[in-house]
Amino acid sequence: MMREHKTVEAMIELYCHGNHGGTKGRLCPECRELLDYAAQRLEKCPFQEDKPTCATCPVHCYKPDMREKIRAVMKYAGPRMLYRHPVLSAAHYLARK
Repeated sequence: MMREHKTVEAMIELYCHGNHGGTKGRLCPECRELLDYAAQRLEKCPFQEDKPTCATCPVHCYKPDMREKIRAVMKYAGPRMLYRHPVLSAAHYLARK
């Protein structure tokens, strides 16, 4: 679970920095809200340590508006993660089920 939290946090930081002028550790209020929501969803995940990646998960636990926000984050940050966070990217890729 910790890896998923670190990955989503890194993605939101990249997105916020590139789109809202946020810096590492300092997110805009909208991105902070999204990160807090994502952390809450991860904590309540019924799969826990066996959690698949969001793209392959059979349960859609995000509210529709938050799902759209996280999709925008993933679309923007996904390609950039390989260069900024290669270890997290590799772990995320290997965890796909």
